[in-house]
Amino acid sequence: MNRYVAVAIGIDLGTTYSCVGVWQNDQVEIISNDQGNRTMPSCVAFTNGGRLIGEDAKRLIGRRFSDTKLQEDMKLWPFEVIKGSNNIPKILVSYNGENKEFSAEEISSMVLIKLKEAAEKFLGKTVRDAVITVPAYFDDSQRQATKDAGHVAGLNVLQIINEPTSAAIAYGLDMKNDIVRDINVLIFDLGGGTFDVSLVTIDKKGTIAVKAVAGDTHLGGQDFDNTMVDFFVEQFKRKHSIDIGKNKRALSRLRVACEKAKRVLSSIIDTTIDIDSLHDGVDFSMRISRAKFEKLNEDFFSKCIEMVEKCLGDAELHKKQIDEVVLVGGSTRIPKVQQLLKDFFQGKELSKKIHADEAVAYGATVLAAKLIGCSGKKVSNLVLIDVVPLSLGVEVRDGSLSIIVNRNSSIPTKKERNYVTADDYQKVITFNVYQGERTRAVDNNWLGKFEVAVPPAPKGKSQVRVAFDIDANGILNCSGVELTTGLKKGIIITNYKERLSTENIEKMLDDAHKYKLKDEDYKKTIFARNALEGYIDDVKSKIKKIGNTTKRFNNKDLQLMETAIEKASEILKQSRVVDFDEYQKALNQLEKVCLPIIAQHV
Repeated sequence: MNRYVAVAIGIDLGTTYSCVGVWQNDQVEIISNDQGNRTMPSCVAFTNGGRLIGEDAKRLIGRRFSDTKLQEDMKLWPFEVIKGSNNIPKILVSYNGENKEFSAEEISSMVLIKLKEAAEKFLGKTVRDAVITVPAYFDDSQRQATKDAGHVAGLNVLQIINEPTSAAIAYGLDMKNDIVRDINVLIFDLGGGTFDVSLVTIDKKGTIAVKAVAGDTHLGGQDFDNTMVDFFVEQFKRKHSIDIGKNKRALSRLRVACEKAKRVLSSIIDTTIDIDSLHDGVDFSMRISRAKFEKLNEDFFSKCIEMVEKCLGDAELHKKQIDEVVLVGGSTRIPKVQQLLKDFFQGKELSKKIHADEAVAYGATVLAAKLIGCSGKKVSNLVLIDVVPLSLGVEVRDGSLSIIVNRNSSIPTKKERNYVTADDYQKVITFNVYQGERTRAVDNNWLGKFEVAVPPAPKGKSQVRVAFDIDANGILNCSGVELTTGLKKGIIITNYKERLSTENIEKMLDDAHKYKLKDEDYKKTIFARNALEGYIDDVKSKIKKIGNTTKRFNNKDLQLMETAIEKASEILKQSRVVDFDEYQKALNQLEKVCLPIIAQHV
């Protein structure tokens, strides 16, 4: 009798690329997808035939449509974003001949499903549990939204973990035998769309304690690409007196070329961007040097170093006290980034001992193994202490933010604070919850609100004790106790709670199942199309080969086969993909004519 062995995967759900791993044979195995790649583009393309999973929704997830950064991003994306109910952004796509609206969670869940399927194919068994990583500076609503995306993908999310913390696990596990004292490690994680810097202390027992985090959920490789795009749009305008700024297709092609140029400039000092017929038949060609690229992005690069300084200040450590600077994320390959970091740390060599693209998934996999109880010292001895990236509090009468949980507090944690009524005979105290570091509450990120009923009394007499309870995922639970009566009211705070009700999630799960079936039908159809195309090529090859021998075909048989080939080829010339049955029928008819004739001549 086979006993089911628990398995859990670690997922790095990246802005531009994603990665998945599993703990097997006392080590992490990073899983390749069906193209043989260990990282997969965080991309979903909607075609007339089906979905190709493989622009990104990470910068969209958990945000409100009115968010100013979201409004700026929308100008650059090749897809359309519209305002849904409750100020929730929706991605509008054309799919199977009709317009569809998708939330960021649904798009992210499609990527997660693909990663889950890759793991299941590799393991030969169903995968249910996962640890998913997020940027350290993701707020409460973005973390909850990521967890919901995992649920829609059919995953039980064991824990949400910060990306640099996950990378620290990978580093700590790899270096465990070399650590003989407490060491301070700065994790510099610069990816495709987000930037995090974390300062962790690792002791000789392997305990990983995060001391401070800093970063920006809106800084990464995509921003470097965008500055190049803006530059080339201006150059095209100067040269041809044409503004391509509103041509989404041209901008999308230009952005792809810029992304490739950025990668090339990490290894050589200049390159050329060549795009045929970029706009109205006009070709575009222009050289760009590494120096120009660095000049275009100097503000972004400087901001990265500012965040390093901020993280050190929060941890109350001097740069000389840092033992290792560890590079994580594809954008850390940019020479200027490495040079600025090395200069800041006074010539210190940067650590590249862990894989920049795989380290985050690696650490998540180790944590996943520990959470499901995998045996072995490597995972069982792992002790992880993470922190809250941003302060949390409530708005008080003067409009300021009253902080209940300070940033960089260890999690999980629970903090309490008392508040009194501001008006005579007040019946309810409303608590608006914010996350951020600004003095005025409204300048921070609003997470939601809850109300606590109080007995009418002169102002200042009724008291409510507010408790903020933050779990290991960094997700906030709020509660308020009226101290006179002892009545308690609690709620999980999110700024979009209504949007992902049980009904919404069930609908997403149902849609995911339908899309999966459609995708499978599409794959089956493409397989049949390729089989027909292959058979036609094979028959043509046989005709040519046999035609050069003494067993060559007579004119009647040759004419029959050529007519059959022409008829079968007609279906391949159509611009649309037809049904599986039509390809299968065409193949059968061609085979019926050609097989007996060829068999007589071989």
